[in-house]
Amino acid sequence: MKEGKVGLLVLAVLVLSWSLSSASFGDKLHRRKWMPPDEATSSSMMNRVGSSFLFPIHGNVYPMGYYNVTLSVGQPPKPYFLDLDTGSDLTWLQCDAPCVQCTEAPHPLYQPSNDLVPCKDPLCVSLHPPGQHKCENPEQCDYEIRYADHGSSLGVLVRDVFVLNYTNGIQIKPRLALGCGYDQLPGSCYHPLDGILGIGRGKSSMISQLHSQGWVRNVIGHCLSVQGGGYLFFGDDLYDPSRVTWTPMSRDYSKHYSPGTAELIFGGKATGVNNLLVVFDSGSSYTYFNSKAYQALIYLVKKELTGKPLREASDDRTLNLCWKGRKPFKSVCDVRKYFKPLALRFTSGGRAKTQFELSPESYLIISNKGNVCLGILNGTEAGLQDSNVIGDISMQDKLMIFDNEKQLIGWAPAICDWIPKIKHSRI
Repeated sequence: MKEGKVGLLVLAVLVLSWSLSSASFGDKLHRRKWMPPDEATSSSMMNRVGSSFLFPIHGNVYPMGYYNVTLSVGQPPKPYFLDLDTGSDLTWLQCDAPCVQCTEAPHPLYQPSNDLVPCKDPLCVSLHPPGQHKCENPEQCDYEIRYADHGSSLGVLVRDVFVLNYTNGIQIKPRLALGCGYDQLPGSCYHPLDGILGIGRGKSSMISQLHSQGWVRNVIGHCLSVQGGGYLFFGDDLYDPSRVTWTPMSRDYSKHYSPGTAELIFGGKATGVNNLLVVFDSGSSYTYFNSKAYQALIYLVKKELTGKPLREASDDRTLNLCWKGRKPFKSVCDVRKYFKPLALRFTSGGRAKTQFELSPESYLIISNKGNVCLGILNGTEAGLQDSNVIGDISMQDKLMIFDNEKQLIGWAPAICDWIPKIKHSRI
């Protein structure tokens, strides 16, 4: 990620695109009948192994600006680096079908299977707004996905083999739907990866497909290390739920992992800024507040820094607001005493419920110039309207859990520097 870029893929929105009939893939992708795994067999497999899928995560908030996992796809399987994104559903790879416009990628372009997803498939229907699903080409499912950083991917859905390993070593090879992206536009926060791992709440997401085939519980979680790296998991047997703080997923905002509305707390005190619609999104490097909350935060932070040995570093364009000290800082530990903790207090029915804490390490970075920068940005200016996005920076060193079966979001303090080694036990 280049210096000065902010955010990553935030709140992806799938939009209808049916002007693709002239770009039919019939000549190269000949659809064959796909047979799902026997439901009883896959369900018994899940119950028998009682296990989860665990993936190492690479990357960091700064300076790279993204976290990614490696998945093996195809026959024969080949590795691809995918940006993990809880803010969108569709998993897609840049593919040679042929590619009209593809961006730089670390691996050769994905060679699509000849297993096209038809237009009337429920997965295809789920990618389009209600009432706007049309089938000009019944043999294929065209899609277009646009991201808040103005990046996009256009292509068709195919099914192919994913190679996955349970934590006890058993390997499975399910056929899952993914996007064959043959026309990509890089966003303002572009970085070279092979595609996106969509693990949102929708029917087309990877976790939803695995669950519908009976391979795993519909639960995902991640642990992002402030030092870089971490791990992602699918399943519910890698944590102790009694040690997790839980809050319900919002029924009014069901497209994303949202606990609903919250009140902003600064230094343990209420700010009067409330009714903030909050979304957890691993596709965003930084956290975004709407204009009202952002301006209130800036006022409070600057007031708190009055008289402190910090002054604004207007020459540092790493983020919108940075401060310098008498000498360059090496870590947030050098400056955390000057900044107060933040929190979002989630409410339900007017009653205070749970509180998501943001220590200084959860909203500050040290730039390569040795300055401390605020990792909370103005979401309204970024095009997020009134949404408030909790990005990677604020989820570091927390075990984050999104339980789609119980409709709960959970978090707990954690050391995310290494992948759990324990098998068949809770951590």
